[in-house]
This record gives sequence, structure tokens and C-alpha cells, in this order.
Amino acid sequence: MEKLPNIHPGEILNEEFLIPLGVTAYRLAKETNIPQTRISEIIKGKRRITADTALRFSIFFGNSAKFWLGLQDDFDIENELSEKQEEFNSIKLFAIAS
Repeated sequence: MEKLPNIHPGEILNEEFLIPLGVTAYRLAKETNIPQTRISEIIKGKRRITADTALRFSIFFGNSAKFWLGLQDDFDIENELSEKQEEFNSIKLFAIAS
């Protein structure tokens, strides 16, 4: 089975929120008091969504900060798994002797 690509939260921001709602990165930056460069870097997948950014997005879009942080966490975990799979496979489960 083919593995799906890991999607950066910036792509979700752009494809699921900005484009359908007709909101530009410039407007999002102005309305949330986030520098436009930070918004652009998030959209391009070059920057993470921080707690501060998640809170601002949640207020603007009317969803939760945990939604945005969850997207970032999922992305980060998938990246780590793919980059360090062999190393993780070598870790053995700790079992308490009974």
C-alpha cells in the first residue's frame, strides 16, 4: 500500500481555509497581528504553527487552538517517524517483571 504524503498545516490553512473563504494571506496577517512573512512561511511549509499562532488562528476562524496545534503535532510526529524509523525499531518495550 502506498503511503500518503505528510501534509504540512500550512497547506491545510491555505487549501481548506484561505482559498475557500476568499481570505488572503495579507488579510489574515493584518486581522491576527501576525507578520505577513510568518503567514507566508507557514503556507509554504517552512515554519511551524506555534501556540501563539494557533490561538490567533482559532479566534479568527472560530475553531480551537488545539485543532491547529494538533495539525502541527501530527505533522511533526509523522516526520520524526519517517526520518528515524530504524532507530525507533531498535527500542525494546520496557516490561516489569512479575
